[in-house]
Amino acid sequence: MTTAPIRVLLADDEPMIRAGLRAVLATDPGIEIVAEAGDGREAVELVRRHRPDVAVLDIRMPGADGITAAAEIRRSGLATGVLMLTTFGEDDYILRALSGGANGFLIKSGEPEELLAGVHAVAGGAAYLSPKVAARVVAHLAATGAGGPAGRRAGAREQVAALTTRERDVLTLIAAGLSNGQIARRLGVVEGTVKAHVSSILARLGVTNRAAAAVLAHEAGLTLGATCAGGPRD
Repeated sequence: MTTAPIRVLLADDEPMIRAGLRAVLATDPGIEIVAEAGDGREAVELVRRHRPDVAVLDIRMPGADGITAAAEIRRSGLATGVLMLTTFGEDDYILRALSGGANGFLIKSGEPEELLAGVHAVAGGAAYLSPKVAARVVAHLAATGAGGPAGRRAGAREQVAALTTRERDVLTLIAAGLSNGQIARRLGVVEGTVKAHVSSILARLGVTNRAAAAVLAHEAGLTLGATCAGGPRD
């Protein structure tokens, strides 16, 4: 049985950037570019028209930026996942986009493989944070948050420690960019169980989406190969 390609919309106000993105995505036969936009307003209109699986949005565009477009896509109730493109020095924008419902973030200067991985992850319902984005967001939070870096780390670890052992396992895999199906296979449980854990994790951490949960996990040091001590068991 042939798997349907991932349908993607590209939005960036710079034609050369769009051309570069298009060239990278064209190397993957499992991805189909269905539309391109030069600003956020056009992106939202094209998302409504084409219903792509993933919208790759530049975080800063004239008129309506990627953050505004992502929020509008969410309000429209569309199933399109949003993958944001950012550059160094746009940490405040990233934090705003996290609360606006973006599913993933990439640095424009990153490796082409990260774009492909991000599109596949978001299309599969996962959160995707490139390592550079995760590091910069955590550093920015540490530099600007109350209590300084140590205080933020301690606060994040305290939040994570309140999760059950199984919820921490799931959160670690969310931070690694795995979808519910991939997490279920990794843990040997049914996907419905993972969905229930994810809902509980988001509620307990007080965040609205998987990307924000992933940032908190990185801030707490809860990544593959690391542990966060304490907390109740299942």
